[in-house]
Amino acid sequence: MRIPGLDTDFQLIAAPLPIHFARVAPPAWSALALAVAGGQGQIVSLWASDHGAAGKTVSAAYQTTAGLVVAELALGTAATYPDIAGHFPAAIRMQRAARDLVGVSAAGTGDQRPWLRHGSWPADYLPLAAGNTGAESFGQGNDEYEFVRVAGDGVHEIPVGPVHAGIIEPGHFRFSVVGEKVLRLEERLGYTHKGIERRFTGLDLAAGARLAGRVSGDSTVAYAWGYAMAAESLAGIQIPERAGWLRAVLLERERIANHLGDIGALGNDASFGFALTQFSLLREDWQRVSQAVFGHRLLMDQVVPGGVARDLDQAAIATQLEQIRVVRDMVARLRRIFDEHAGMQDRFVTTGQVGQELALRLGLTGFALRASGIARDLRSDFQFAPYRQVDFKCMTRTNGDVGARVNQRFDEIAESLRLLLRLLRGLPPGPIAAPLAANGGGRGFGWVEGWRGPVMVALETGNDGAIERCHCHDPSWQNWPVLEHAIIGNIVADFPLINKSFNLSYSGQDL
Repeated sequence: MRIPGLDTDFQLIAAPLPIHFARVAPPAWSALALAVAGGQGQIVSLWASDHGAAGKTVSAAYQTTAGLVVAELALGTAATYPDIAGHFPAAIRMQRAARDLVGVSAAGTGDQRPWLRHGSWPADYLPLAAGNTGAESFGQGNDEYEFVRVAGDGVHEIPVGPVHAGIIEPGHFRFSVVGEKVLRLEERLGYTHKGIERRFTGLDLAAGARLAGRVSGDSTVAYAWGYAMAAESLAGIQIPERAGWLRAVLLERERIANHLGDIGALGNDASFGFALTQFSLLREDWQRVSQAVFGHRLLMDQVVPGGVARDLDQAAIATQLEQIRVVRDMVARLRRIFDEHAGMQDRFVTTGQVGQELALRLGLTGFALRASGIARDLRSDFQFAPYRQVDFKCMTRTNGDVGARVNQRFDEIAESLRLLLRLLRGLPPGPIAAPLAANGGGRGFGWVEGWRGPVMVALETGNDGAIERCHCHDPSWQNWPVLEHAIIGNIVADFPLINKSFNLSYSGQDL
């Protein structure tokens, strides 16, 4: 495949979705970013690697109408590459993280602050450098972070976090306000950095699958499927048809569980405790059935390279079909209550609004993008199995506010329940896994529409079959910066609502 304006052939990778890869020179690196931006494509991920004697590389993955396009740029001794943040603002933090971890820098970028380091290791130590193991330890260094200051009469700052009142992951939010009105929000994340990318190095594919499923616990199926797809594309195998259908069952169950929990929490943040109670009950029952039929409440370790770990018998199918009927009816009743609750609608409507133009410019993705009126979803955009066979319908809203994101979640629950009915009733016969033969060195990619948005996994193995590099990308990288814009002009008291309407991952981004 060729991108218009580039003299580069992109190789089609064996995968269920169209994924293309090429090594490029610096001019093509910049030209590709320009071409993708001009075609209203999005950056999916940017990451760097240290291959030892072979040198360092930086890679970027883009979503285009032709599929996922991945470019790798070899770097010289200066370890610099052309900045692409001018085309894709979401790349700014990715470039900062690449500098912290591998020591490669985007030439000409404006923001040189560290992103992940937090003073936990010296500036000249690179956790993903080829000569380091990740086991090195250092004393806590200076952790002064230069937040952007807002000047003016009556402006003051409200620091929130990283430790919060609820049992949630840590993150720091610095509000600049006049009275109650928010002028600016700046986030500082990285507190849950655990060295996952270094931990992948040296693992075999089976051990890597377990680790991938633990990158972000609420998206374990999406990450496990993305990793398995990458391993399968690397090995050049196709999974059995029944395995693909069972993966879709698992993914839609994960999607529904998260939307149920978040809608209840949003109702609670609007002082409607009844919603939290009812949706918590629904989610708990949903997860108990997941435990009963798949052996794990969160569905961990069910997707494995080559297929799935567990089949469904007729009793397990019947249990799920009955639960779908109950949940579908109950969610419909609760939705009517939400729609008719004037106080809650007053808190939701026009709050935290993200219009189409802003969403596209900043690279918003997933259900939040669809709530701003942009119909993008890997399940429909590229019609891969089994979503092609079950006639998946991409749902959208237009207002881009908290209310639209709540309604988008209701719509996606209804569509996922409909999909589950078709998937469970139409499960094809056959095996649930195929052997994954060792294939020596190579690379593969996985790309899956998780409940937040697209999850991507890039996987490289050495000649011995062990993992040399595995990069997992969460859609929260794109959406956290949009949250900073969504709060502008709103009052501080509405931040919990706006934040929960996105409900982004800390662990998935911090790695």
